[in-house]
Parts: sequence; C-alpha cells; structure tokens
Amino acid sequence: MPDGLPTVPDPGGADLSHAGAQTYAAEWARTARRLGFVPMGAVETERLLLRHTVRLARALLAEPFTARPAEEVGRALVEAHLAEPRLLDWSVAALGERFAAQVLPARAQLPGTAGRVAALAGGLASGFARALRDRTFSQQEHVARSVWQARDSAERALRDSEARFRAVFTGAAVGIGLAGVDGRIIDVNRSFADMLGYSVEELRRTRVAALCHPDDAAAVRELYQQLAEGGRDSARVEKRYHRRDGRVVWTDLALSLIRHEDGRPRFVVAVVEDITDRHELQQRLRFQALHDPLTGLPNRTLFFETLGQVLDDAGPDDRIGVCFLDLDGFKAVNDSLGHDRGDRLLTVIARRLAECVAQRGHLVARMGGDEFVILVDGGEGLDDAVAVAEMALAAVSAPVHVGDQQLAVSASIGIVECPAGETSASELMKAADTTLYWAKAEGRGRWAVHDPERSAQDIARSALLAGLPAALDRGEFVVHYQPIVSLLDWSMVAVEALVRWQHPALGLLGPDRFIGLAEETGLIVRLGEWVLGQACRDAEAWRRTFPDARLVVSVNLAARQADDPDIVETVAGALARTGLPAGLLQLELTESAVMGTAGEPLRSLYRLADLGVRLAIDDFGTGYSNLAYLRRLPIHCLKLAGPFVEGIRSDDAGGPADHRDERIVDALVRLAHALELWVTAEAVETEAQAERLRALRCDTGQGCWFGPPVPADEITARLRGRVPPPPQ
Repeated sequence: MPDGLPTVPDPGGADLSHAGAQTYAAEWARTARRLGFVPMGAVETERLLLRHTVRLARALLAEPFTARPAEEVGRALVEAHLAEPRLLDWSVAALGERFAAQVLPARAQLPGTAGRVAALAGGLASGFARALRDRTFSQQEHVARSVWQARDSAERALRDSEARFRAVFTGAAVGIGLAGVDGRIIDVNRSFADMLGYSVEELRRTRVAALCHPDDAAAVRELYQQLAEGGRDSARVEKRYHRRDGRVVWTDLALSLIRHEDGRPRFVVAVVEDITDRHELQQRLRFQALHDPLTGLPNRTLFFETLGQVLDDAGPDDRIGVCFLDLDGFKAVNDSLGHDRGDRLLTVIARRLAECVAQRGHLVARMGGDEFVILVDGGEGLDDAVAVAEMALAAVSAPVHVGDQQLAVSASIGIVECPAGETSASELMKAADTTLYWAKAEGRGRWAVHDPERSAQDIARSALLAGLPAALDRGEFVVHYQPIVSLLDWSMVAVEALVRWQHPALGLLGPDRFIGLAEETGLIVRLGEWVLGQACRDAEAWRRTFPDARLVVSVNLAARQADDPDIVETVAGALARTGLPAGLLQLELTESAVMGTAGEPLRSLYRLADLGVRLAIDDFGTGYSNLAYLRRLPIHCLKLAGPFVEGIRSDDAGGPADHRDERIVDALVRLAHALELWVTAEAVETEAQAERLRALRCDTGQGCWFGPPVPADEITARLRGRVPPPPQ
C-alpha cells in the first residue's frame, strides 16, 4: 500500500494490506477520470481514493459501527472537486455490490455486513449531497456579494468620472465641446470659446457647420454625419475654423461618439487644439524642403512629386513632355568670375525661365547646379514641347548683366515627349538626361529630341563599356590574323593581329564595337598588353613550326600604350616570355599618334627600335602628313590608308579610274622608298587593285582579296599549304 496508509486490523485478526483495496481504488480513480474533469494527476487521484477506500473499510469493521465516516468521505469527494453526479452513482453502486467482497478478507465477512454497507452507501450519498448544496449556496452568496460591490463601485466610479470630466472640461487648456447628433452645440469650455473669439453662451446657440471653413465644410459635414449615424466611433483630422474676427484658425480636431446604453448615438465630444503656429511652421518648412533656396523655384523633390502625380492622373490619350535644360560653359563662369556672380546668373536665368512659360502654366524646377527642367503638361504633341524649348533658349540667350559684367549665355535642351501611360517618372528623366547630352554633343545652344533607337544604341554601348573589364578577366577576347602578302610573289610575309570580343550574348564583336570604349576607360593598356602577349605566343609557335617562313606579326599600338612610360619594358617582357625574336614583331601606330611625338614617347620609339622591333605608321595619309617629320622617327614601314587604295582601279574595273589617287599612291611609295621604308597597302579588295599596286612597286598588301582576318589555326593551315594563295 502507498506510504502513510498503515494496515487496518479487523476483529478476526485480518488486515487490509492485500491487493483488493488497491484494485478497488484504482478502478474508482479510472471511473472518476472517465466521467468528468479531475483536477489532479492520475497517481494523486488514485492515492486519494485509496485513502477513502481504507477509511470506508475501517468504518465497515469498526465497533461500535457508525456511518459518519462515509458522510465525511462524500464531503471530501466534493471538496476535492470530484463532484460529478455520475461518479456518486457509481460510488454508491460499487459500495453496495462489491466493496465488502473485494476489499475485506474472507474471514472478515461477519453477519450484518450487508446492512452496514447499505448504511455506508447512504452516508456517502448524504455527505456528498450536503457538501454539494453547501458549495452551491456559498457560490451564490459570493456572486451576490460581488454584484452588489460592483454596482456600488460603478455608481461611485460614475460620480467620480462625471466630476473628473467636469473638472477637465472646465479647466482644460485645449478646447472641448459637446454637440448633439443633429449638429447643435450643447456646451463648450472657455478655452474653445476663447480660441474662436466667441462667448460660451454664443457658441451654445450655434451649429457645428457654421464654424467650419468653407473649403472644409463638405468634408466636415460628411465626417459628422458618419459619427451621428454611428458609422464610426472616433475621428482625428486637421481642420480650419473661422474666428469671430474673420481670421482662420488651424486645429487638431479629435471627435469621439458617446452612445446610449442601447448603442444609439447620443452626442459627440470634440477636443480642439490650436495648431496654427505649428501649421504655418510646417508650411514654411515644406516650402523650404520643396523649393530651391537660391532661385525660389521648385526643387528636384517637388518636381518628381508633381511629375509622379501627373502620370498617375493622366488618361490613356494624355501626352506629357519634359524639357531638360543645362547651361553651356557655366563652370567657366564660376571659375573666372566667382561663385557669387555665378549664383546671380542662375537667379536671373531661373526668373526668365519661369516668366517665359508662366502663361502656359508649365512647371519650371531647378534640378541642381545649372540644370533646370520644364514639365510640359497637357500638351497636344511634340510641337508644344519644341515650342517651349525654343522659348526657353531664347530667354536664356539674351545678354545677362551681372555687376559690371555682361555675359552671353547659351543652353542645351533635351526634349522627351510621349503618351503619359507609356513611361514612368524615372524613365522619362533618364531619357531627358540622355537627350540633353546629345544636344551638347551636337554643338550646344540647341535642343534635341529623344530618339528611342539611338537611346537603345547608347544603352547597348554602355552595357559593353560596363562589361569590358570582366570580359578581359574571363578571357572572352580572341585574336584573329589578317594575311599581309608580298605584291612581288604573292607569298604571305606577315599577319596583322586584330582583336575580337567573343561576347557570350552578342557573339563575335569586331574592334569597332569596343576599342573606342577601351580607350575611353584606359582599359586599352591592359587589353593591348594581352593582345601583344597572345600575338607573340602565336608568332613564336609559327616560327618554331615554319622557321623558313619568317612570318612577321604586326600588332596595333594605341596612343595610350605609346605614351605609357613602361611600353618598352612591356614589349621586351612579351618577347622574353614567348621567345619570339624582336625582328618578327612589328608595332603599328596611327599617324596622328606618331606625328608630333616628342620627349619620353619619342625616346620610347627609339628604344623599341633598338630592341629590334619593327615600327609602322598605320593609316598613313589621313593624319598630319608631316612628311619631313618621318626623317626623325625610327620607322620601318608605312601602311597606306584605305581611301587611297579604293580609288585605284584598272580602266575596265567597272568604273572610272581616279588617276589622282593613283598618282598620290605612286608619290607616297616613291617617298617611302626614298626614306628606305617598306610600304604596305591596306584595304585591297580586287585583283585590279593588287595588280596596279604591284605596278606602282608597292611592297605588300592586305585586304579581303588576300584573305580576311581568321583564327590562328587557319594561318597555320595556310602556312602548311592547305589554303591556296590568292590567284596570280
């Protein structure tokens, strides 16, 4: 048996320590859990009911016999919250049916046991019922006492609340008013009356609508109607009221609906705070935040707010235009005359721009620096935007007097005009900015209209520009080689290395697509160094495989590379790493890059020549053509520009021969040979041109007639004799 439950002797010397009592108590506990809620755990419940089982067994065997212990067990069950009526039914039935046989040992079964069991069952039921009744009476008394206390507290709270409200209502620094659902003012405090310049009595005879500002009257009526009909319980807005003297008071208005006990609207309480000073400060701060402090024009933020609103409100057929204006050469004004006069110039220009479009109702804003923008809203087409731009240019171009200086000013304007539903604010301004710089590039002092096709090209160009560094890192560039052929025997004596970009999305791109971009960014130095290294590696491979060919590789050298102080070390390093003899490398420089070279670049050319590297002037005849300067340069070869070659035709070549071009080529070849220079003709496209050049004693030629630029392996195949030379 569990701890704390000693064995119970009976008159015949028996005890209750056998398993019958435990089994009975366990079944009693399971029944209690099955029939209702038990606030104890299973072990605790079984332990409790085992105690009650033992107690009933003791009472059954006790002398003299009494049923009082059973009554106490019944009460204990209720106090332990085992008060489910069905549990009482089971307990009484089990007590009468099997308690004595299951719990008492056989030798304890005495005559009269059945009567005692019946008495115990009655006592258990009686104690259970009395305990349940007493608990019910106690709970009812507690509820009644609580209700009385709550009613008394509510009455006191109501009186206290009314007193507090009256104290707050009377002494509050903010205005408080009460109005009926019909809009009639019931009462106001002194602060409310003073705020509006009336007496309390005057306001009590007034209706809410009479105090509202005319611009707010409709909104206030709608809001008050919602409260009066019970559609909402509160609202908070900023509203204007008329004072008695006619001045306007800005207020922070908080409205609360008070209802009857049945929920019907009763009246509205308004708490009104005078925020006129705060509102005016906010307006001043907003103006300052949305306007340029120098010119007073709307600033970038306000412009974009307005533009966004216009786009949101526009219909499907509405058109919108933007004229983006930038002063030409304004930096020079600041640098020469000072920022103070520059600011005065901007102020004058801003005023002129605002005045010239004021009659049309267009917004003029300063975007920053010397940039202004005009929003052409409600126009009927491009002509309206162009007309606005021309007016703006005319206004700007008039002489400006700043102090004792008269300044001549011009501007460039980018115009974008399109249906409002086809663009966003950011896209519109991006297009306007791009178009503005088109206008500047075309000569300034003019306007340009946005061209989507041109813009797409610019975007593609920008994408290529951005992708150049990564492309070089990823090894996306390849080198193709164009044969340079002897015009004496048609043998291939050299190749020109021409870089290509194997773009992952656009395919193979020629140098015209990216060399200019590389020069703009300075990446041409890295790219040129890579091309030089690759060309030297391929040339050395050809030299080892075909030593008798003595194939020269010609590599273009950009102006930035030629000016690089490390160019000599770069070339020497490439030769050393690849093992290519210097005499098999030719570097090509443009005529404009070479002519006028002095100082360190000129010394670099001599040092390159000292290495044994051949130097050639590319596109000769299209630049300075300072022939006398050639004597000072360590040049080995002149490459005649393509336009001269194009004019050379035989008499039966399908068009009139231009003998002037032929005479020019003849003179240039003679001059070059007089200076002991090799001559290569570029852009040879026909047999007739090749024959005439040979007749003019030109040394070598290159062009489509001799073969297009091809990968290195095709040059290898040609050296092996797998590709036939051009027809002779």
